[in-house]
Amino acid sequence: MQDKTIGVQTASLDISALVAWSLLLTICPPSLMKKIFETHLAKLPCLLSCGNVDMRIAAGETMALLFELARDIYDDFEFNDMELLCCKLKGLATDSNKYRAKTDRKKQRSVFRDVLKTVEDGDFDPETITFGPECMYIDSWVKKRTYETFKELLASGIRFHLQANEFVRSVFELGPPLLLDAATLKANKTSRVERHFYNSAVSKARTKARNKFRDKRAEIGEYF
Repeated sequence: MQDKTIGVQTASLDISALVAWSLLLTICPPSLMKKIFETHLAKLPCLLSCGNVDMRIAAGETMALLFELARDIYDDFEFNDMELLCCKLKGLATDSNKYRAKTDRKKQRSVFRDVLKTVEDGDFDPETITFGPECMYIDSWVKKRTYETFKELLASGIRFHLQANEFVRSVFELGPPLLLDAATLKANKTSRVERHFYNSAVSKARTKARNKFRDKRAEIGEYF
């Protein structure tokens, strides 16, 4: 993370490593976070000057995540070079350099407006994700990093998994899958394939619940 110059061939690997590291931060015990703040937080700003827009964005989002975690853990958290950092973030949030691609500038400005808001004021603009008749609020960088990871892995299937996948729902604390009838699924414009997978997942959940119930009845029967 110390080198500002990142070769084209290694950029993708470096970005993936940083994003994966930031995901690990979301489940890192508070007892280990102090050393991480002391060791890495001061190193990340150098990546904001990288020539690769995706690396700048990954570094900015990781910094926002670290600031969020630090403020949650320590009431007296302070960053030594706050003025210089905010100045750099403001520059990236309003970047109009013509030598950058227009799409890169637009993406960068959007992300760094959010990053600056978190670093400077501790704020986060919530986002609502809808899936079927349900919705989920992305109200922190921790939740955003987790959701973006699942979204990248599951692609267009993310909404189906938010509806029916017990593990994914447990990660986002959504509770057990809702039992929806065919009419409700159709009304929510769920595709035939998604309805098939949803019904299969619900069927498996019912079978699992029935098996647990039978096991409990068998255990009770032993006492009579």
